[in-house]
Amino acid sequence: MTDRIAALRLFARVARLGCFSSAGHELGLSQPSASRLIAALERSLGVALVNRTTRALTLTDAGVVYLKKVEEILTALDEAAHCARGTGELRGTLRVGVCSSFLLREIIPVIPGFLKQHPALHVEFLISDRHQNLTTEAIDVAFRFGPLPDSAAIARKISKTSRILAASPSYLDEFGAPVAPSDLVHHRVILGPMHLSPFFSFRRAGRLITVRAASHVTITLDEGAVAAAANGLGIVSSSLISCRSELRNKTLVRLLTDWTMDGLEIHAMYGNAKVVRSAARALTNFLVDRLRGEDLSLRESTQTFSTGHLTTPRPTHLAAK
Repeated sequence: MTDRIAALRLFARVARLGCFSSAGHELGLSQPSASRLIAALERSLGVALVNRTTRALTLTDAGVVYLKKVEEILTALDEAAHCARGTGELRGTLRVGVCSSFLLREIIPVIPGFLKQHPALHVEFLISDRHQNLTTEAIDVAFRFGPLPDSAAIARKISKTSRILAASPSYLDEFGAPVAPSDLVHHRVILGPMHLSPFFSFRRAGRLITVRAASHVTITLDEGAVAAAANGLGIVSSSLISCRSELRNKTLVRLLTDWTMDGLEIHAMYGNAKVVRSAARALTNFLVDRLRGEDLSLRESTQTFSTGHLTTPRPTHLAAK
């Protein structure tokens, strides 16, 4: 039985990595040994699981179905072992899907404390500012901003952050600051993952205004969009989390502070709705505890930052696009 479980673990890693040698290396096996074990597993099942070519390794239709069931079994076995130990110690590999800003600005500063509690746990971060497929990428937990797509996955709201507009002092010195949402049509706008739509909605005193502003630059990485704004390329719409450091050191200035934009909820999504790994729950709980003491709303930036003399606009020579 132990050999069979080892073969299942190997198959799961081969399927995800698309490579016998890489999967074998993780489990202390040579490439030929890994290939032989998968071949033996296929013979015992009487069906091919893997398509082998000189260019790529892919799963057969039977392999796709088998992988889903195998990963549920392996997760359940890991959870059973965790419960049996009764020590709270977490082991194995935890695969985490996360966007660049949340990882760099919120998780990395606190993750040493989590790993100190669980030294036998290996955490693998898969960074993408686009929504990853939790199933095909074997992600145990993903942290996502904004509305959730329709999904059978389990989700837990862990926090909320404000959406803001910001630009660099150098940009504002050259082009002036917008004093009303409608002024955005005359400015250079940077679109990023936190706001890819050209439509910008603002609220004040129960009034809702939506403005369409053509983008000057579109960047698919949130950190890149914020960096572009900090270097004077234009006005960015992003989360307070993504811009907080730049607001503190005044490389960015928050704009239209009399108006609010819809906030962004942050959720933890679990890839396996049947079995949520203890490690995924533990990391989520850890972050919830840490973020509970953080102010992810506008209160901090509203009190600390103002545009000062920049709130007085100067005529802009940029034509609407």
